[in-house]
Amino acid sequence: MMKKLFAFIAVLGMLYFGASNNAVAQDQTDEATTEVAAEDSAPAVDLAADAEEEAAAAAEEGKSLHSQLKQKFIEGDPAFMSFVLICLILGLAMSLERVIYLNLSTTNTKKLLVKVEEALDNGGIEAAKEVCRNTRGPVASIFYQGLDRSEEGLDVVEKTVVSYGGVQAGLLEKGLSWISLFIALAPMLGFMGTVIGMIAAFDAIEVAGDISPALVAGGIKVALITTVSGLVVAMILQVFYNYCIAKIDSIINNMEDASISLIDILVKHNLKK
Repeated sequence: MMKKLFAFIAVLGMLYFGASNNAVAQDQTDEATTEVAAEDSAPAVDLAADAEEEAAAAAEEGKSLHSQLKQKFIEGDPAFMSFVLICLILGLAMSLERVIYLNLSTTNTKKLLVKVEEALDNGGIEAAKEVCRNTRGPVASIFYQGLDRSEEGLDVVEKTVVSYGGVQAGLLEKGLSWISLFIALAPMLGFMGTVIGMIAAFDAIEVAGDISPALVAGGIKVALITTVSGLVVAMILQVFYNYCIAKIDSIINNMEDASISLIDILVKHNLKK
């Protein structure tokens, strides 16, 4: 289920990315067509009115965050910005998948312990196992594995709980390495755009034989935009990564405390070593 959700989010992001690029190309084509038609038209034009309309249109466009981001994406050179955007889409997809999985894995351990103890009192081991089967989360799975081997003695139950707890901890941490990869990769791609943009600026200086602000502004703008974009992507993904780490630590602590409480309950019900 989680893999399908991750794939759906990633594909949706890719489709949105493709649609944005098509929209950019279409906007550029429409603008070029409009300019040609305006040049071919012969009627006199009020220059002052046109200036006011252009200023109003520019102000209206400036209010749109999407338009601003699209403009910066184009100015930063899509050849580099595309890779940064892909890191953001894939990183967010994996982060959201982990957030959903971890929240679904959160269990009210106190309530579960009460139910297990009541089941042991009223129906024995099988009733307690049924409670664990009907409860979602790694804590219930650990309880079930321990109860399933309760006939073999308390020592076996303790080893089973510890071993299966390690398995559940590994499942909780699954996918975090990919998120950390995108956190490191996004700034690297941004810095690569920075270096290449500066190289382009120095190439322009070498060809012209003169240092002019207008001459090197394009390369420097690409360098700065790609760097900022990579850092922003890394910061966004870092927030999700730290949230996942904190959530995993909380779940593991609950697992350990609940496992100790389960052993105490089994001892209370005279389970022998």
